[in-house]
Amino acid sequence: MTQALPITDSETDPLRPIIFCGAGPGDPDLITVKGQQALAAADLVVYAGSLVPEALLKWTRPTCRHQSSAGLHLDEMVSAMADAWQAGKNVVRLHTGDPSLYGAIFEQMAKLHQRNIPYTVIPGVTAAFSAAAALGIEYTLPEVSQTLILTRMAGRTPVPETESLASLAAHQATMAIYLSISMVDEMTRILSKAYGSEGACAVVYRASQPDQKILWTTTGELAETVRQANITRTALVVVGRVLDVSLEALVNRSKLYDRHFAHGFRDVEDPR
Repeated sequence: MTQALPITDSETDPLRPIIFCGAGPGDPDLITVKGQQALAAADLVVYAGSLVPEALLKWTRPTCRHQSSAGLHLDEMVSAMADAWQAGKNVVRLHTGDPSLYGAIFEQMAKLHQRNIPYTVIPGVTAAFSAAAALGIEYTLPEVSQTLILTRMAGRTPVPETESLASLAAHQATMAIYLSISMVDEMTRILSKAYGSEGACAVVYRASQPDQKILWTTTGELAETVRQANITRTALVVVGRVLDVSLEALVNRSKLYDRHFAHGFRDVEDPR
């Protein structure tokens, strides 16, 4: 695979790459500074029109051309980017969330590699982290859960058998489940078995966006809660024991800020 190259300022630089940029979860202000700068310098932005809110395009110049990829297949999308790049234009491929997670960027990279076109990647804020902010939770509470699993259920895109939801849920770690709300009945059955039917569960619909909804429920009531709210897509499901811990009930704390715990930047305080 070709190495991702640093962003350059010169439009005539032969190493000027096509930029894969994470748009974040939807709020246009949650794009990274580097991502905002890339959009501000772009001549063409090919964006995931079915997922990336057009509000993100406010960071571009009036002369920038916007093209939704919603109606394009892979070769058409890559050709549009390649043609603009070969014409000396700055090209940004704008993906929802973080492009490395369910972004299908590797196949685009492969096509660009075949054409000897350089590229680079700017990460973004994924929906799981925006959801945690909206829920007011920490995914990794000491002595409760130190593992976060980001996954999806098998649909039109297969999932390896060893990564089935049932297999991962057996760990009883904190889980954020993407792209699976249409299979909520099966999800409810699997999560109820692994976490117990009274296990805490939350659904975040369109995290960070103006119409964001938060549903607190249990694994056993998950399917019914989702149906009553008429949520059929664009929702993240969070499950795990961290959801059971309230601010008032917090018992176990990290050693990082414990006054009796020494680390490289702080000496142990004398307890006497």
